[in-house]
Amino acid sequence: MKKAFLQLHLSVFLAGFTGILGKLITLNEGLLTWYRLLISAVTLYLLFLWRGMLKKLPFRDVMIIGSNGLIIGLHWIFFYGSIKYANVSIGVVCFSLTSLFTAIFDPLINRRKFDVVDLLLSLLTLCGILLIFHFDTQYRTGIILGIISSMFAALFTVFNKRLIRRFDTYTIGFYELLMGTLCVSAILPFYLHAFPVTSLLPSWSDAIYLLALSWACTIWLYALNLNALKKISAFTVNLCFNLEPVYSIVLAFILFQENKYLNLSFYAGLFCIILSVVLQMLRVIKLHRQ
Repeated sequence: MKKAFLQLHLSVFLAGFTGILGKLITLNEGLLTWYRLLISAVTLYLLFLWRGMLKKLPFRDVMIIGSNGLIIGLHWIFFYGSIKYANVSIGVVCFSLTSLFTAIFDPLINRRKFDVVDLLLSLLTLCGILLIFHFDTQYRTGIILGIISSMFAALFTVFNKRLIRRFDTYTIGFYELLMGTLCVSAILPFYLHAFPVTSLLPSWSDAIYLLALSWACTIWLYALNLNALKKISAFTVNLCFNLEPVYSIVLAFILFQENKYLNLSFYAGLFCIILSVVLQMLRVIKLHRQ
């Protein structure tokens, strides 16, 4: 259990850099997501081929895993859209609503009873988001995109929890990224028609940031997160990922001076979110000791 929590929190720390890199990369959210998926999928394929780890699966299993690849692709598009329409701090704080959607989706999908404590802790997170939502109308589009992003993130984790019962973590990661790339590739022409860009190719600095995003914040993070899910519930994993805003916000304050644009309402909301994480962690530790 200790190793699982260590892997989980290391993955959360790496996730804290995804928002920063999304802000630094000048590509729009659609292209950014497509390049992230493509680089990650190709890298995993070459690694698996080199180490003889590539596993061929029946078409039905590929489609089952691949459907989650589409979900993570949509999550990333909305997440980076949130950052670009608002800022890093807003985008990553909205991601904290993942725990609320998990507390709702997990019982519905897996046909089990709702956990009242999970819902109450998630409502504390929701209160934090509502405080932030009202502090400045110029960020509302970004906040709405961030909320949609958190919904897809919750579905992704809930379905991954079911997949790891049948497949190993690396196989899941590869086929999710592969099918995510194919799905976003099919969507991208329509997306770029609606949101045209001047260039389809990344700059040299964008290319470096994309490699960091794909290798450290996707492949490594994926492996850590999926291994943690073997021992820890989907709700706890998503709630712990509410710490991602703390890492991202600190970095955003340092790199982009975003603290100049945030007021007391934002910090009150952030406090509610952090409190929900602390209470859940104390709850998990207490249940484990019983």
